[in-house]
Amino acid sequence: MKLFKTLAPAVALAALPSLGLAQEAEAAPDINPYIFTTLLFLIGGFLVFWMAAGFAMLEAGLVRSKNVTMQLTKNIALFSIAAIMYWLVGFNLMYPGDGWIIPGYVGGFFNITSLEPVGLDAADAALDYASVGSDFFFQLMFCATTASIVSGTLAERIKLWPFLIFVVVLTGFIYPIEASWQWGGGWLSEAGFSDFAGSTLVHAAGGWAALAGALILGPRLGKYSKDGRTVPMPGSNLALATLGTFILWLGWFGFNGGSQLAMGTVGDVTDVSRIFANTNMAAASGAVAALILTQVMYKKPDLTMTLNGALAGLVSITAEPLAPSLFGALLTGAVGGVIVVFTVPLLDKLKIDDVVGAIPVHLFAGIWGTLAVAFYTGNWGAQIMGIVSIGLFTFVVSAIVWFILKALGGIRVSEEAEIAGLDMSELGMEAYPEFSKG
Repeated sequence: MKLFKTLAPAVALAALPSLGLAQEAEAAPDINPYIFTTLLFLIGGFLVFWMAAGFAMLEAGLVRSKNVTMQLTKNIALFSIAAIMYWLVGFNLMYPGDGWIIPGYVGGFFNITSLEPVGLDAADAALDYASVGSDFFFQLMFCATTASIVSGTLAERIKLWPFLIFVVVLTGFIYPIEASWQWGGGWLSEAGFSDFAGSTLVHAAGGWAALAGALILGPRLGKYSKDGRTVPMPGSNLALATLGTFILWLGWFGFNGGSQLAMGTVGDVTDVSRIFANTNMAAASGAVAALILTQVMYKKPDLTMTLNGALAGLVSITAEPLAPSLFGALLTGAVGGVIVVFTVPLLDKLKIDDVVGAIPVHLFAGIWGTLAVAFYTGNWGAQIMGIVSIGLFTFVVSAIVWFILKALGGIRVSEEAEIAGLDMSELGMEAYPEFSKG
């Protein structure tokens, strides 16, 4: 006890500097939200980037072998074009801040995105959000996804360069403008429309652009017989298509999870985990629903329908992956899988040729997922208004661009080129040179 009394003053004096440091630490800004949200964007961004590989593999597997190289070329080219156009125009057009040309509708053009300086100090950082680089990188991946949706629908008969010119317009202007209406604080946001990660803003928008192109381009040669039958044109590699689906499934965790847009608190990181679980459940139920339904309808399960059922489940939950319970996510995804099974043959009856089933998966399931948000918000009017306005804008502007391209130099290859396959006729390079043409 005597020893304690002797040492106590010295201990107290020694503690004074540490108390001062503690007070300074309390006064310092909290950098954790900035760091962890930036990390969320970077991890989510590279997961969504991996979806580009998923689209490439899915499309390569679902087209005939004579067109595989063309699909691979289109996929790497469209992503690269999207990266440049989103930097040059799209990012700041989509997030104009106070720089609207037409308030709430159109932002500023060619306000080129720039990054923070090297070695940024915490005192100069916007600690209430994330780094510009991570935000730009993450949002770019959504832009590229929109273009990937169009690629598969128009496969096997579209010229390369007209398609890539359309990608320039889609990724630089069409997508950023309609997405700004919601995510950029535009008029749909003010009206109460809700689309958490883009069932309509990304997926249905890509589906509308694809539908406009399919109507103007026309079906593949021999796809629909004169007596009204649909002639099957099986893909070249179902193993690749299955691999592509699993890659897309994986990437979707970044797509939906990153759209929480924050990971600096216990609540935010818990919500991200909830989004992951719901996203996975919707994909699983979409696949199972399509698997069972094709068994009932066709007496045999259909792998391609099952793959697209999983993707439709993912698209369906994308508009609201946070609010549902796991059972709610299961129901949302299962309806998406059912939608695919019924709308794929519907398009064939209408003689709309969608090679990979992107319109049923992204457009129809995207509409369903966006409507389903109203079960949680109750705002049916805003959801319907958002679906219709974005659909009209994207479809009409896309159709105008397709018509212009068709008038200027044509968008479709010749009959001879289509019969021979686009790999040799357009590129002079086969994906499977050791095998006969499919």
